[in-house]
Amino acid sequence: MKTRFAATAALTLAAVLGLAGCAGTTSGGDMPGMNHESSTSAPASADANDADIMFASMMKEHHAQAIDMSDILLSKEGVDERVVALAEEIKAAQEPEIQKMDQWLEEWGADTSDMEGMDHGGGMMSEDDMQALEDATGADASRLFLEQMIQHHEGAVEMAQEEVDNGQNSDAVALAETIIEAQTTEIATMKDLLATL
Repeated sequence: MKTRFAATAALTLAAVLGLAGCAGTTSGGDMPGMNHESSTSAPASADANDADIMFASMMKEHHAQAIDMSDILLSKEGVDERVVALAEEIKAAQEPEIQKMDQWLEEWGADTSDMEGMDHGGGMMSEDDMQALEDATGADASRLFLEQMIQHHEGAVEMAQEEVDNGQNSDAVALAETIIEAQTTEIATMKDLLATL
């Protein structure tokens, strides 16, 4: 995918230089299209606005961390079977959604290279949080996973609601609605489970 972005950037640069008649400088310092602040904008032809691109870019990273959290839990012994089943369900639901969002971003021609350093907002776990989950065992791991995943899901629901309110792409809005419904249900399930551990 990075190769495609590089190729797209090279073609854009060539077009800009062509329009400019190659006059002045080729450093690219102040060239149109080289400003990273607007690099998340979709091409005018795409049926997606900045809210759609932000949602897909950030939610796929959010989902990736939920899968990492699930993988950590599933590698442990002595975890409550109901929590194991929940972690497996989360992976099964979110892996195809990541693939879908990756496909959309590619179709939209979105450059998300400057979003890789997403902060810990939106329910994202810090490195310390992830290490604590890694270090936890048995019943403690079950409890910690549920506590962290409740927070993680609450962040996802907020992000998805932003997309419902501001998104333009009907598929992306539909996915956001699905995430709100599914993860709100899972939050309730996790709270119930937590009360029994």
